Amino acid sequence: MDQYTLNLLVVGATFALYIGIAVWARAGSTSEFYAAGRGVHPVTNGMATAADWMSAASFISMAGLIAFGGYGASSFLMGWTGGYVLLALLLAPYLRKFGKFTVPEFIGDRFYSPTARLVAVICLIVASVTYVIGQMTGVGVAFSRFLEVSNSTGLFIGAGVVFLYAVLGGMKGITYTQVAQYCVLITAYTIPAIFISLQLTGNPIPGLGLFSTHAASGEPLLGRLNEVVQELGFGAYTEQDGTPSSVINMTLFTFSLMIGTAGLPHVIIRFFTVPRVADARWSAGWALVFIALLYLTAPAVGAMARLNLVDTIYPNGTTEQPLAYADRPEWISNWEVTGLLSFEDKNGDGLIQWYNDGDEAFAATAAERGWQGSELTVNRDILVLANPEIAGLPGWVIALVAAGGLAAALSTAAGLLLAISSAVSHDLIKGQLNPNISEKGELLAARIAMAVAIAVATYLGLNPPGFAAQTVALAFGLAAASIFPALMMGIFMKRINNKGAVAGMLAGLIFTLVYIFLHKGWFFIPGTASFPDTIQGSLFGIQSTAIGSVGAILNFAVAYFVSNATEDTPEEIKALVESVRIPRGAGAAAADH
Repeated sequence: MDQYTLNLLVVGATFALYIGIAVWARAGSTSEFYAAGRGVHPVTNGMATAADWMSAASFISMAGLIAFGGYGASSFLMGWTGGYVLLALLLAPYLRKFGKFTVPEFIGDRFYSPTARLVAVICLIVASVTYVIGQMTGVGVAFSRFLEVSNSTGLFIGAGVVFLYAVLGGMKGITYTQVAQYCVLITAYTIPAIFISLQLTGNPIPGLGLFSTHAASGEPLLGRLNEVVQELGFGAYTEQDGTPSSVINMTLFTFSLMIGTAGLPHVIIRFFTVPRVADARWSAGWALVFIALLYLTAPAVGAMARLNLVDTIYPNGTTEQPLAYADRPEWISNWEVTGLLSFEDKNGDGLIQWYNDGDEAFAATAAERGWQGSELTVNRDILVLANPEIAGLPGWVIALVAAGGLAAALSTAAGLLLAISSAVSHDLIKGQLNPNISEKGELLAARIAMAVAIAVATYLGLNPPGFAAQTVALAFGLAAASIFPALMMGIFMKRINNKGAVAGMLAGLIFTLVYIFLHKGWFFIPGTASFPDTIQGSLFGIQSTAIGSVGAILNFAVAYFVSNATEDTPEEIKALVESVRIPRGAGAAAADH
């Protein structure tokens, strides 16, 4: 059976499974659409949360960033994992005890203000739409290669599948679909990693293989990787750029990812689906276990993929003898068709030179060899998907990875779209525009809102502002600057009033958005830019992906000073905050919420 047919069978089977689950778990009420009827078991919810959280950025893009960025890209691992711990400890149990359907509903009630609820809706939509662009980018990357269609066609197919199971099933359908998607994505991620670790080190556990001996050279694997990348003018793989701006950006970026993770509405609403507060805590623990299976494997996948890529281009064990383009392996030809990998013979010698042509120290060596610039361009998002092909693994593994990448992107996209539709139907329409809307009308509005959100996400996915993980990082920054501070202050600071909360959220969101657009040089039209991805203006050299930390600090500061300059919080709201934080709610008493 040829690879294309195998890909169609495996991906088609998983899609049929997702749609079948959605039909079986069709939502018949707003409670089932928004919170799966609050009847999800903690283990099931933990697995669904892991799938919801491990997006295309985690599955497709993160290992690619680690492969090319080395130590510097470890911010993604530390930030996302640390942020989940913050969410589990500081937010999830308290928000579940509050007993509402959505994040804006909590903010509106806690800060006793329809305006605060509306601002929270805006913040949620901005962050979630930015996030979902990254997922649609991942869908396009996977489809364009494995189903041999254009990137845009792949996006439309993915959007259609999400439409069928998300609009039909709501949170109830999405929950059980995400359980299936987790099983697919974790299997697809770990099996190739085990094969490749065995090939390179003889160790079947990728995380241990990363620190084992490279079989071909007899050197430690990371030592061999450091050696070959430095021979090509790249920085040492295991060392950080020690410049002050790099250290500041890495620190702020990690912190931004942490608090952005803790403020992600589509993950938070997963904790509204369990029966009790205690179940929310157990869900968080189980989710961390399921997440760790991928995150402990990702560094090995990135490092081994980078080493395999170098060995492919320089197959004779020396970086002085590159591969002839005419002798390129089939996987390069396959990915060239997608446009995500390209070769330009700049010196006309027919060989593939791939090196860091921006490194001044290596420029003299390149000139001596007759090299006139790096000739291979590799989109980082392809590395995990191409990894089995680079390593020469069986066709069924390649098909499984295709299904896993799509499962990761679609699971998170569905969660994000549900968060957006819930905010529009429950918080905007029922909470602001038409409080007397019937349950049937609200359910219809939720489905229409989700359909519109899918259409907008697909359009924006055709013109993404960066790699999947880069786009997602911007979304985390927006959530960090706007939603996370409001939730933290709402739970732990009684003195913060409605005026302070609104002012803080607006200050954090506007500052972060404006900075991103100035830093990136974008116009306010999707898909266009006044300049490429370069710094057009920055504050102390802080990158746009790291500015969410500063936005969060600004949010806290503005909320604090405005609250202390205006009237005190009403006593009934202080009592509400106190009741949310009482530990006894973790028992049977919470079952009524």
